[in-house]
Amino acid sequence: MEQWLSATRDFGFDHLTVMTAPTSHDTRLAPLIIEGTLPESYLREFDADGMLKHCIVVEELAKSIMPQTWTLERGVEGSNEPFTDEMKSLLRRHKLSMGVVIPVFALDAGRYVIRYDGNRPPLSCTEIGHLSMASMQAFDVFDRLRRSGTNQNVLSARELEVVRWTAQGKTSLEIGQILSLSDHTVNAYMTNAIKKLDCVNRTQLVAKALRMKLIS
Repeated sequence: MEQWLSATRDFGFDHLTVMTAPTSHDTRLAPLIIEGTLPESYLREFDADGMLKHCIVVEELAKSIMPQTWTLERGVEGSNEPFTDEMKSLLRRHKLSMGVVIPVFALDAGRYVIRYDGNRPPLSCTEIGHLSMASMQAFDVFDRLRRSGTNQNVLSARELEVVRWTAQGKTSLEIGQILSLSDHTVNAYMTNAIKKLDCVNRTQLVAKALRMKLIS
């Protein structure tokens, strides 16, 4: 996941989400997420207002296997239907002015999507092509690990972020402010990471994560 998160930053995005592709029967976004760094407050508001049932991106994904890009003001590229005022307000509050959703398929025929969100200008066609290829390659590795069960000690995307900020000397409170999480949630991610890597404290965790090249 570290390489995947690095690619996310390289393309100017702030958040990466790996999730099961939503269908017309799904009503909430959070349960679909396998790995992700979207703020919990965003997911809470999105699901509380039932936005998935009226999401233009989901509608377009049901029609095509091509990547879907969107901007805050224009909505989904190629669609004449704009975002609702509620959706615009939510995206604006979380500084998510642009995003792309890339459909991918697992070897077991399951359909998933890779979602990138951030506050950057729209992607060029060349950037979409490069990002799509990088996403498919990364998901192939992710899917193989997922199915083989060998990723049980691999840190999640959110756990990696918490460990990375800890390595930079940030406290739980500071990390929570950066990632829009409570310090309690940050500590929970830290505890999970410590258990997964069989460490006894944060100092050992950071040292081991660096040695394993999980963070840099």
